[in-house]
Amino acid sequence: METRRVFLAIMISMAILMSYQLFFAPPQPEKTGREEIAEQIVPAVESALDAESVGQAYPQAAQPAPAVITGLPASAESGETPTEPVRPGRDISVDTRLYSAVVSETGGGFKSFRLKEHKETLDPYSENKELITTNETGWQLPLFFSWGVEPSKAGAPVFTADKESVSVVGELGKEILSMSSRLPSGVEITRSLAFSNEDYLIQLEIDIFNNSQQQIQGAPYLSMTNKPFSPGGGNHFLFNGPAVFLDDRLEEIKVKKLMEGSRTFNGNFKWVAYEDTYFMCGIIPQSDSSTETGVNSVRFSVSEEDKVATLLSGDLELIPAHGHKKYRYMIYFGPKKLDTLKAMGHNLDKIINYGWFDVIAKPALYLLNLLYGLVHNYGVAIILVTIIFKLLLWPVSQKGMKSMKTMTKIRPKMVKLQAKYKNDKERLNQEMIKMYRTYKVNPVGGCLPMLVQIPLFFALYKVLLQSIELRHAPFMLWMTDLSAPDRLYLGFDIPYLGGLPVLTLLMGGSMFLQQKMTPAPVDPTQAKVMLFMPVLFTFMFINFSSGLVLYWFVNNLLSIAQQYLINRDMD
Repeated sequence: METRRVFLAIMISMAILMSYQLFFAPPQPEKTGREEIAEQIVPAVESALDAESVGQAYPQAAQPAPAVITGLPASAESGETPTEPVRPGRDISVDTRLYSAVVSETGGGFKSFRLKEHKETLDPYSENKELITTNETGWQLPLFFSWGVEPSKAGAPVFTADKESVSVVGELGKEILSMSSRLPSGVEITRSLAFSNEDYLIQLEIDIFNNSQQQIQGAPYLSMTNKPFSPGGGNHFLFNGPAVFLDDRLEEIKVKKLMEGSRTFNGNFKWVAYEDTYFMCGIIPQSDSSTETGVNSVRFSVSEEDKVATLLSGDLELIPAHGHKKYRYMIYFGPKKLDTLKAMGHNLDKIINYGWFDVIAKPALYLLNLLYGLVHNYGVAIILVTIIFKLLLWPVSQKGMKSMKTMTKIRPKMVKLQAKYKNDKERLNQEMIKMYRTYKVNPVGGCLPMLVQIPLFFALYKVLLQSIELRHAPFMLWMTDLSAPDRLYLGFDIPYLGGLPVLTLLMGGSMFLQQKMTPAPVDPTQAKVMLFMPVLFTFMFINFSSGLVLYWFVNNLLSIAQQYLINRDMD
């Protein structure tokens, strides 16, 4: 009876964990504050300032008062609207082997970024996957840079690009798009974007030239605005939102938390990103120093329609008259594929987070990809991985199943002992232990295989649910996308389901057959609960990816075969 209770507790725990998708989310850090840089705009040349007033306002400067130069022609505090651009900015098209993009001369941000190796849907005529879903312009486009004042308060300068379009040719080809703009203050901003056919990394370099006769003071700001990459936000059971790799740890911030207020992080940043299950837009601050990136603060906020704003800012800096300052960033807009991210470096692969099961999940993903390279079908690769895992656990599960079968045989004797010593629990325990030793059976032996398989199950669950390799990957017949729920469409819609979940129903049937073949609990109530488990699991698996359902179904079939062999040998 104790064995059954332990086994039942494990099964119910698994059901609860799977149904609510709670996979050990790491605790979020406490909010940290950072005083915003005082915003002040002084004209480039102010002859009326006398040396005494300059010294009072900026005692740290021996020269005339440093000015904060931005794209605004007037003080941000005055509430004046930035001047309209002199001319409309052009859209510069970019074409590489891996992606196509559109860069706007108005503000210099990206208006579009499409991945050529990934489609929006399974439709053969579907467009390439778009990572920029905002319809905003100017400073609200991803990768808008401002100096001295935050992007939301800065005007969007109109740049002049050195090319009307960029086309990268050759396997290892590279092309640079340069664009410059002279602000009303006299400050000149130059942006250089280096595109490559080799990978998804883009080098962004920004130069601030102080062409005035006095030093200027300001801080760098780089912003990125994102909305969900898929309509409806994609898979609601998985994380979708901003993330940061800070002090060698991954922090993922839920959008619902940001609705309560913005979050600011300070520390040593390797990268910041916006991600969903399969894709990410990431910024990697660069510096001449190996320990500092030039970015000391990252702030995340959210507005209507789940639009997440990411703002990277650095320290106040002085640029002397006729001097200049350079800022460097690496940009990664692309798939969350483990091998690809590892090749990029910069700890980008840390964004693929399997939690506590990482040590099992990543080798399992490596094995899955290795087998796919041999069979060229991820469905077949999943079946082979399941068989390999089952063979590895075969001795443990064999011992556990035999223990459960032996427990069934000695059950009548156990019942007699319970009746004989029902008023003497101590003597009952002694007699029970003696019986276990006589028949060489472990009362919890039947649960041990389940305890061993739970980490493997959750590791594979994570891999099959989060791996971009399964996105739009076909298996056979009606199963054309292993990342999507299993549905066979019959020509009419089934309420709630749409199509018939054939594989899921087969999985539920195999689980029911497995329960019938397994020795039943002594307690009739427990026996009924155990028979209800297949129904519960079938209901939960209806909206799970067909790749995960396939794994569970094959695992059930192998367990049925193993139980059949044990029952045959021991009956």
